[in-house]
Amino acid sequence: MKKYSLVIFAIVLASFTMNAQQYKTGLGLRGGLANGITVKHFIGEQAALEGIVSSRWAGFGVTGLYEMHYPAFDTQGFFWYWGGGGHLGFWNGNDAAWADDDQSYTVIGADGILGLEYNFSEVPLNISLDWKPAINFVGHSGFWFDGGGLSIRYLFR
Repeated sequence: MKKYSLVIFAIVLASFTMNAQQYKTGLGLRGGLANGITVKHFIGEQAALEGIVSSRWAGFGVTGLYEMHYPAFDTQGFFWYWGGGGHLGFWNGNDAAWADDDQSYTVIGADGILGLEYNFSEVPLNISLDWKPAINFVGHSGFWFDGGGLSIRYLFR
């Protein structure tokens, strides 16, 4: 009975290991309506922190996210993820499409994220596509549905 228990334990442990992310940190570029730099760092088997510095409307924003990753499509290298966090942004009203005055804006808000990620096994790169809606609580309040992006990262394993 002990032999069977040990074999079952080894199989379960191996299945969790195979589902783990294949890198520790990724650094790269993010494109979309807001373009910028992204860094993602895993703090556990499935949990990661992502930081994004982006530019839009002649201003910039900083976003911090906590994300959970899970295997997708029963395909090695594919993962889906979701999470949330917050942002801080600075814009000039003259350059923002949504502003109707000449004042500058400092905004603080919350973000969600839902996406797919693929880690290439041949080269230390990954690509991700996500939707990142946001809501501003301070500054110009409002809900933004258009926060999606495509990211390409160099992976540090």
